[in-house]
Amino acid sequence: MTPRIWPSLQEAARRVEERVAVLPQPGARTPEERAEVAAAKDAVRTLRTRFLRAHADDVYDRLTAGGTEAPRIDELLEAAAAAFPALVPTAAQLAADRGRRQADKEGYEIDQGIFLRAVLDSPRAGAHLLDSMLRPTPRALRLLPEFLRTGVLETASVRLERRDGAAYLTMCRDDCLNAEDDQQVDDMETVVDLALLDPGVEVGVLRGGTMTHPRYRGRRVFSAGINLKSLHAGDISLVGFLLRRELGYLHKLVRGIRTEDAPWHARTVEKPWVAAVETFAIGGGTQLLLVFDHVLAASDAYLSLPAAREGIVPGAGNFRLGRHTGPRIARQVILQGRRIRATEPDARLLIDEVVEPEEIDAALDRAVDRLRGPAVVPNRRMLNLTEEPVDAFRRYMAEFALQQALRLYGEDVIGKVGRFAEKVS
Repeated sequence: MTPRIWPSLQEAARRVEERVAVLPQPGARTPEERAEVAAAKDAVRTLRTRFLRAHADDVYDRLTAGGTEAPRIDELLEAAAAAFPALVPTAAQLAADRGRRQADKEGYEIDQGIFLRAVLDSPRAGAHLLDSMLRPTPRALRLLPEFLRTGVLETASVRLERRDGAAYLTMCRDDCLNAEDDQQVDDMETVVDLALLDPGVEVGVLRGGTMTHPRYRGRRVFSAGINLKSLHAGDISLVGFLLRRELGYLHKLVRGIRTEDAPWHARTVEKPWVAAVETFAIGGGTQLLLVFDHVLAASDAYLSLPAAREGIVPGAGNFRLGRHTGPRIARQVILQGRRIRATEPDARLLIDEVVEPEEIDAALDRAVDRLRGPAVVPNRRMLNLTEEPVDAFRRYMAEFALQQALRLYGEDVIGKVGRFAEKVS
């Protein structure tokens, strides 16, 4: 594979890195220096896009030994950096950005987004990558024997407990109202994997834990969405958080997990899921509800997707919300920041059952019992195939990979998360 564009791309990428090496960090550059670097990077990114448009499948075949290997997205990018160093950022470039505030990063993740958009946009390569991401994580496989024995796992941000044939996942980041970061995504994928791998689990349940935050002390909170303080600090990553979240545990909640223990008549092991919303589900919390089979909420809870206010794309919320609410309400929620309270009539488009806060436990027990039937899993599989075709999801995620990367480095986003961090400090 020696297309004519490749030498030009290599040379242009080298020149940009030489120039960047002698400049201050992005946050300290003059307007003229920022404009110069932006123009140079845009020129290289144009070449990358042209190259990948023509050769994404060839590149992917080389990185996966013709599709015989199944790397996760982080492993795929690591292999691409070694084999095609002008195509995606190298380990050294990413290490130089790690630990910097978002405002001081070079934006190498945009180049990862360009690469992943091309891969996911390919019906062949993209389908293979989605399938690879449905496999259990090494961490989950390592923890599985102990969990099967004890039925309990405590991670930094999520508690998992098996009781009476149900897996109870409790988000317990009481320091930040269950706002998500890279750590929580890792923990959530681990516990979702374990719940799906455990043959003793028939139904999964997700709930927020009890908070110690002064404003919500003693109350359960479902989720405050993305951790904006971590985003300001540069600790929210495109691959480790935003893409792993969507292609990892959220997609596993929909499709199930790829494992050799799957029955001969199914590609995955999947199970029904129940979510219980108390106090609020903001941003990523509401995104989560869109993939659950039964959602119940306390009567004093509310939902929101404040994407326009934060300046980012709400995961696959744009892909899924309109299916539940219709296009008009989806635009009100995503573009205008509308909150939907559990007792509003429109809430019934997103919530199956609303009960008084003290009745949540009993309502959860009833929901779990209803979803134990042997016909539930095949029927949810058919519903998901109809409502969320794999190819449609793949095409959405291809564009999301790049658009979210661009949004991470938007001046408006950097300014907003900086002001938020100052306010909560």
